[in-house]
Amino acid sequence: MVTSPALRPAATRFRWVICALLFFATVIAYVDRGVLSFLEKMLEGIIGWDSTQYSYMTAGFQAAYAIGMVTAGRFTDRLGTRKAFTYAILLWSVAAMMPAAAYSPLTFGIALFFLGLGEAANFPACIKTVAEWFPKKERALATGVFNSGSNLGAMVVPALVPTLNDWLGWRGAFVITGALGFVWLAFWLWLYRRPTEHPSVSPGELAYIQSDPPDPPNAGISWSRLFPLRETWAFAAAKFFTDPVWWFYLFWMPRYVTETFHLTLGKTSAPILAIYAASAVGSIGGGYISGSLLKRGKSVNVARKTAMAICAVAVIPVLYAPYSHDLWTMVAVVGLAAAAHQGWSANAFTLTSDLFPRSAVGSVVGIGGMAGAIGGVLMQLAAGQIAKYTYLPMFVFCGSAYLIALLAVHLLTPKMRPAVLD
Repeated sequence: MVTSPALRPAATRFRWVICALLFFATVIAYVDRGVLSFLEKMLEGIIGWDSTQYSYMTAGFQAAYAIGMVTAGRFTDRLGTRKAFTYAILLWSVAAMMPAAAYSPLTFGIALFFLGLGEAANFPACIKTVAEWFPKKERALATGVFNSGSNLGAMVVPALVPTLNDWLGWRGAFVITGALGFVWLAFWLWLYRRPTEHPSVSPGELAYIQSDPPDPPNAGISWSRLFPLRETWAFAAAKFFTDPVWWFYLFWMPRYVTETFHLTLGKTSAPILAIYAASAVGSIGGGYISGSLLKRGKSVNVARKTAMAICAVAVIPVLYAPYSHDLWTMVAVVGLAAAAHQGWSANAFTLTSDLFPRSAVGSVVGIGGMAGAIGGVLMQLAAGQIAKYTYLPMFVFCGSAYLIALLAVHLLTPKMRPAVLD
């Protein structure tokens, strides 16, 4: 139902309220998936698993994420973001609480599998919402803002979980963090509508949101039309090579810091917090760079690839991390790499709305997210075997993956023109 202009307020910026909702959903997703990685070394002694079994658990999460990504993208395009997000966060919040009842690597793995299925909808739904609520020149910045929620979520875990563990035990920590999704859902159902249906959006803001040329009439675009396109595989390549890096940081950095620098659970918090605090700057900064270039008259091709190139170069110093014997030097180079990853990710996600109509964005994000999750499965399985001896090969991959991904994107979309959907 379209709201009459006469019933709308005079001037608003309500699109940023919607962006704030997406930000907090992403915070909660990263809190829920981060609790296990932070408690992993402690639970290793309680439940009894080794690095290989842990890698199977995290690989199970990634496999479910891959399945969920491609189906969630299509699910979001068909149902719309309001319904799709509602169903997804219900599933992942329940799954995030399930480890409280787990008692073996298998039962933890089952909980992680369902968590991956539910959380897979977060990014397709968020990117589709941004495409609906923001004009093209603001999308990278809006994506950077909501994507920075992943950094805050990762920072909340080391700040909050030790206290929850002390007060309620590790099972209570899973219950409390998992329940956060139900709080967010109440705000989502209260505040979210499409721009044309929302009574809190002024006529001026609605005109600004709709200022880009309208999408071509391609409703209901099938996967069979999207999979053969070079533009689809450009985004998929960007995700396949670089998503595993972020998953490595998320699932393995607490273990790496604990093992390498012989820290206890409480003392691990400060370096992990510092890494993700640095990464928050990159998420917004990466979106700002490309948005600024667009406002200065640069093409989408130049703006996005310039920002991505800057991020790819900024990652390179992480190659020094496994050689550093000083904790805070290691934190500095990994923090810079994490910031660069988030700047890269903000621009990579925006490629979908640059190259595809809004009706296909969720599906394309799902396809690319599936590719990234498959890469993550491979990274988790490799880490489980290699981490017994050294972390060097993982850091080598982390330092080089972005340049490889940028080359793939450029070869597949040299001009970055919108996909032709015949």
